[in-house]
Amino acid sequence: MPYRDLSDPDYLPALNRDHAFDRPALGIGPLDPPPRILLLYGSLRERSYSRLCVEEAARLLRFFGCETRIFDPSALPLPDQVTGDDHPAVHELREASLWSEGQVWCSPERHGQITGVMKTQIDHLPLSMGGMRPTQGRTLAVMQVSAGSQSFNSVNTLRVLGRWMRMVTIPNQSSVAKAFEEFDEAGRMKPSSYYDRIVDVMEELVRFTVLLRPHTAQLVDRYSERKEAGRPIDPTKDLSSIALRSSSAKN
Repeated sequence: MPYRDLSDPDYLPALNRDHAFDRPALGIGPLDPPPRILLLYGSLRERSYSRLCVEEAARLLRFFGCETRIFDPSALPLPDQVTGDDHPAVHELREASLWSEGQVWCSPERHGQITGVMKTQIDHLPLSMGGMRPTQGRTLAVMQVSAGSQSFNSVNTLRVLGRWMRMVTIPNQSSVAKAFEEFDEAGRMKPSSYYDRIVDVMEELVRFTVLLRPHTAQLVDRYSERKEAGRPIDPTKDLSSIALRSSSAKN
């Protein structure tokens, strides 16, 4: 299966619901249908802390009214390993990215950087694919886990990659230090300032995703691509020209 099942999806023991909005984007934009969020993690270990963080994030996103998918990268080949990237896992990842309105990327820090597993997933996502854009205009939240003291190397790199993929990377981020101390035996995150920060990040991701919903097509509309495709602007639908003509007429 390309997606991981989420155990106890509605169980949030570390969340103090007295202080949590169940619909943090209420009043910002349309909430129906539920925002669609794809989550990627960067380790294949049986007890992967990046995956555990992503699972906590997915539970929170569900609580906030989102639909989530956690991609399982275990069957993903290396880029260019399969001719034409014709592999079921690659197709599933790209379809999931096209399905999404927002994404969460969480990588362990290894040798001061993101892991190869994380980069492989991103490398399989083209900027344009048959006229469709798997990442452009989508929101992105970045997180990392570390075995030692707190670091921001991985989230900084994920920001660079998100910008390169033409995604709207939200201001907030999460970096969990000594991740092995932050989870119980069942793999659930303990109450802590690290957990609270993940709540903050997911709240913000939902708000930005809903806020940008009505404007996604306009945000990724580019002069260079219109020129290359030979697609002229329709003056009757160019809102900027209409506004300028209206202003001139009044003056």
